[in-house]
Amino acid sequence: MTRPLWTARELTDALGLAESVLVDVDGVSIDSRSLERGDLFVALSGVPDARYRGAAGSGRDGHDFVAAAARRGAAAALVSRRVDSDLPQLLVADTFTALWQLAACARKRFPGPVFAVTGSSGKTTVKGMLAAALPGSHASEGSFNNHIGVPLSLARLAQDAQAGIFEIGMNSPGEIAPLSELVRPNVALVLNVLGVHLEGLGSLDAIRREKLSIAAGLDADGALVVPDSLDLDDSHHSGSRVTFGSGVHADVRLVEEGGVACIRLPDGNNLALRLVVDGPHRRLSATAVIACLVAAGMDPAPALPCLEAMQPPKGRGGSHHAAGVRVIDDSYNANPDSIRLALQALREQPATRRFALLGDMLELGVDELALHRILAAACHGLDGVFCVGERMAALHDALPPVLRAGWWPDCQAMDIDAIAAELRAGDVILVKASNRLFWKSATVSGLLTALERQANGGA
Repeated sequence: MTRPLWTARELTDALGLAESVLVDVDGVSIDSRSLERGDLFVALSGVPDARYRGAAGSGRDGHDFVAAAARRGAAAALVSRRVDSDLPQLLVADTFTALWQLAACARKRFPGPVFAVTGSSGKTTVKGMLAAALPGSHASEGSFNNHIGVPLSLARLAQDAQAGIFEIGMNSPGEIAPLSELVRPNVALVLNVLGVHLEGLGSLDAIRREKLSIAAGLDADGALVVPDSLDLDDSHHSGSRVTFGSGVHADVRLVEEGGVACIRLPDGNNLALRLVVDGPHRRLSATAVIACLVAAGMDPAPALPCLEAMQPPKGRGGSHHAAGVRVIDDSYNANPDSIRLALQALREQPATRRFALLGDMLELGVDELALHRILAAACHGLDGVFCVGERMAALHDALPPVLRAGWWPDCQAMDIDAIAAELRAGDVILVKASNRLFWKSATVSGLLTALERQANGGA
């Protein structure tokens, strides 16, 4: 018989309830629409919590959805006021605080290794790579990396998982440290520090300091894993550090010679690296994952096959095919560095011709137009670049005329059929922009449909 995620006794103790809970629960949910039978439904108020920076509220009170949760098969509801429902209700002063309490207790009772991942770009992909490398581990769902997503993911951590893997993000200063202190990782990874959220943090150095604050949750035996080029003067971590990268002094080093990549371990041994979904940024991400395993005292060699075979999460570099055209869906998000790396990977792809469909990059601050314009150099070697958005007009104007495949002011004005008409069998096209553009408007799906329609004679 499978053990419940939380027994009635554990819930009572973790939440400090005056009345004993009478039901076990198999999961924890904050959304009545995706809730599974046997879950504990946490009725968050939807009001921003001033105690946590960046803690925006949804504006929807979870107490209004207790009845819906009951219909979906919830075992109980965590509430801050009684509601009219036959569902067992666990009454607390504040459900948001209670969720954090439950998360803290989940971490306290977990005996296995815990990893925390932050970075400006690629966090979700690396989290997935770590999960692939450690079968049987528990990883946070999707991009659950904020003041609600992290404690929710931690509260779902089963005691018998092989490892816990959590993504930690931020939009403004002071968000990462309290989340790291909640997760209390054994290994904390700073994947990269890029010019993302400059609008909210003001400078690259401020972003660096915020990312390094993930070390706040490490104890004296914990390990901080960072790029070999990162300044660590104010990391505030006196424990062990493991560096990764392609520099000669990296502890875990990516070596690429003659089109062959390998990862050199601290003991001098090499691991050949052959990723199913390849590219320079993915090879570096794989190196970071191996560094995390080394930092945790694990042998990385057995994990390599699973890591190599992993497909990226949706919208983060996977490929689709339509009418003989390969569409690389990297539409989930974008920043100047991630676009440069994606374009470099695009140039490595075997194809008749190579195109990019690029949309605005957001939250770049006062230098946003210049940061779009300088991407022109990274587009050299392609066969055409389609641009979407007022900011991407700066890139379009900076491109040589031979690369200007088209520009539209927004996704609504974009002529997806005109883009499809420019492509033919054997071509590959990269689709990349900030989340609010191509991801929100399902541009990749629209392009695939347009290509199929074109192949069928426009029917």
